[in-house]
Amino acid sequence: MTARGISRTRELLRRGELSAVEHTAAVLNAIREQDTLGAYVAVAGEEALRAAERADARIREFGADAWRNMPLLGVTVSVKDLLQTHDLPTARGSLLPNNRPRQDAPAVARLRAAGAVVVGKTTTSEYGWSASTVSRVTPPTRNPYDPHLTAGGSSGGAAAAVATGLCDGSLGTDGAGSIRIPAAFCGVVGYKPSYGRIPYFPNGADRLAHQGPIARTVADAALLGRALEGPHPNDPDSGLGSLDAPRTGQTLRIGWIEYEGTGDEVRRVTEQARMALAGQGHAVEELEVRCTRVYPALVAIHAASEAAGARPEDDEWADPGRLEVIRHGRTLKGADVIRAEEVRQNLRTTLRTVMDRYDILAMATVPIEPFAADDIGPAWAADPRDLQWLAWAPASYPFNMTGQPALSLPAGLTRSGLPVGLQLVGPVGADDLVVSLAERLESDLGTLPSPAGRILEPAGAPGNPRP
Repeated sequence: MTARGISRTRELLRRGELSAVEHTAAVLNAIREQDTLGAYVAVAGEEALRAAERADARIREFGADAWRNMPLLGVTVSVKDLLQTHDLPTARGSLLPNNRPRQDAPAVARLRAAGAVVVGKTTTSEYGWSASTVSRVTPPTRNPYDPHLTAGGSSGGAAAAVATGLCDGSLGTDGAGSIRIPAAFCGVVGYKPSYGRIPYFPNGADRLAHQGPIARTVADAALLGRALEGPHPNDPDSGLGSLDAPRTGQTLRIGWIEYEGTGDEVRRVTEQARMALAGQGHAVEELEVRCTRVYPALVAIHAASEAAGARPEDDEWADPGRLEVIRHGRTLKGADVIRAEEVRQNLRTTLRTVMDRYDILAMATVPIEPFAADDIGPAWAADPRDLQWLAWAPASYPFNMTGQPALSLPAGLTRSGLPVGLQLVGPVGADDLVVSLAERLESDLGTLPSPAGRILEPAGAPGNPRP
């Protein structure tokens, strides 16, 4: 299967060199026959082909104008299995009975209104609780560049699907890094817009979760994101991400952050990206960050929300790791949560001050390389009872606490052939600036080659020792 991406697929459709039905049928067949990494949990059938037929009819009728009000016409997309879809079950990575909603989530409805063909639901950890895609429902989603390793999470299925050409783009969610971490591990682009820019319903009480695209290129991610933006009556927070005036300019002030514990190969690859930024004329300055109180605050806010939403049957059926989070949340007092919220407010204030000095922050998306596919983190964070399940990703969760836009793009490969992501972060509302810089940087760094050929014929079966 060829990893075309959104822009290339649109071009072929516009030229008449490909029909939406042909493309959709090929993608559906590839998902059924070639999804060796566990990217999907449900595959659309006749409904997707009917949507493709409608796309072809519109293209025949309107020609090049067919995309004027439907920018994703004929493009295949997948939807993370946390989001409601009227035509496919929404299991949310849980053993509890599947839920088949009567209507789409707002963002999914906007995908369809833009002409996209939804081809399936991608794998997630239970309710997206972990930053690896491990659940009791399905085998773990594996890394496209090494199937013995994790794809990251919790949008790991989405990132693996995009990387291997099993859709043109995907819609993911990000409550503490769940778009950007798998994008970095799988060598694709993951974009978390400003909080509220894309409506999210139903959303959690912790107000951490964003929705956003995963795509092959920055331009594809931006196109997908624009189709989803704007207020929605079911999400009172939607539209908040557009309050701040965006900044413009070709020469930017960039604060470069390097977190303690960054691996040597991650540092080597991201240093090349740093040099590329400087080579474009930007003023790149090292910035020291200390966020020792942020992770405990994130844990408290998230655990309290999980405990509040838990049902009695969760004690029997929940993923053991998520159950540890729920149990921790039950031990918290109201004062604990208020203190955590004070940390969140202080972080917002601090980063607003930082963003007065810098237009963009840049850093490795994840400071470590992917770990084993069956684990929820590196060895020191793999026991959920320690509540360190996301402590290994310090560049991700702070920007969920603040609601800032953040985008991960491929920076290159390690010497062992694993992708490394670079993250760009802007002020709230400055999404266009983040995307613009990412596109310029991508033009220098390039996109990674598709790993599809390596995946479909892996050197050894997943789970076996490496040769």
